[in-house]
Amino acid sequence: MSKPRPAAAWAKTWQRSFHALTRHALGAGSRSVKQSLRPVLARAKAKARPPPGAGDWLSGVVMGPAGVRGFKLFRPPGITLGERLPLLVMLHGCGQDARSFARSTRMNGLASRERFLVLYPEQDRVSNLHGCWNWFDTDSGRAYGEAALIMQAVDQVCLLYPADRARVGVAGLSSGASMAAMLATRYPTRFKAVVMHSGIAPGSAHSGLSAIGAMHGHRSHRRPVASAVITSQSWPPLMVIQGRADAVVVASNGQAAAQQWAHAGGAHPRAGRSLQRGNRYPMTVTEFKHQLATVATLVEVERLGHAWSGGAAKQPFSDAQGPDASRMAWAFVAKQFRT
Repeated sequence: MSKPRPAAAWAKTWQRSFHALTRHALGAGSRSVKQSLRPVLARAKAKARPPPGAGDWLSGVVMGPAGVRGFKLFRPPGITLGERLPLLVMLHGCGQDARSFARSTRMNGLASRERFLVLYPEQDRVSNLHGCWNWFDTDSGRAYGEAALIMQAVDQVCLLYPADRARVGVAGLSSGASMAAMLATRYPTRFKAVVMHSGIAPGSAHSGLSAIGAMHGHRSHRRPVASAVITSQSWPPLMVIQGRADAVVVASNGQAAAQQWAHAGGAHPRAGRSLQRGNRYPMTVTEFKHQLATVATLVEVERLGHAWSGGAAKQPFSDAQGPDASRMAWAFVAKQFRT
């Protein structure tokens, strides 16, 4: 009797057979087979390519009581020995992952030019079928577990890569924006700045059902988790970018987030400034100041729906006609690094 073949040998045999069958089908000129294989091969080829940006696209993983989460890290080229770069944490929204979020925002290209690291934590589809961060699930504690995993990813990157712990910012879209705000209130001393794009303020929901209500402007008005423990003045400065035509997360959420930060920091709004760059959607910028310090900045974009403003064309959750949110976010974060 012949000995059973190792699993690796079977895998190689299957792989050779699959490639042989594919070559035969394509060589035979079968139009239907070619047409059916092309989108599959195109998707595989696209996933194999790193998002745009002249640098390294690295993978990592963290684990804890809340489970396991993967992450991607973009590292710009030309880092010298002993150099420490700023770190921007980018949290994707529902229906996205690290790769699609990087493509949509084009943050890697900006990081190559401005020289900073970009960390993209990824939500697990087992934890949320749609890939949303469970920022709202505070009653069960799942939201805090996910926040802790993201902080583990930050710590791992700061330990293994040339990231400056003193210059870390966080930004997010939709559920990622809400999780970014939770991180900022839960770990306020770890971040110099936070950017919420189309998100919901902390404490606005505590379950899946109340999160849906909050998206439509019906908030539970709970206090942020950290506000009872840490003085509000220690929260990092906030930038909110919100589309006025957003039917998923209505515009009042952006106003509520900025006002929450302003109230916590004893700040008051200044007169809004109307701006428009070229043919992009116009926007109104309102700053909330405490003495000379800007506690929160609210950017309301006309005609923008639930999408990253100024993102790459033909990408999901991206609107190329809006003002460039990536540039605005980085300029805001970088300014806080200098103060």
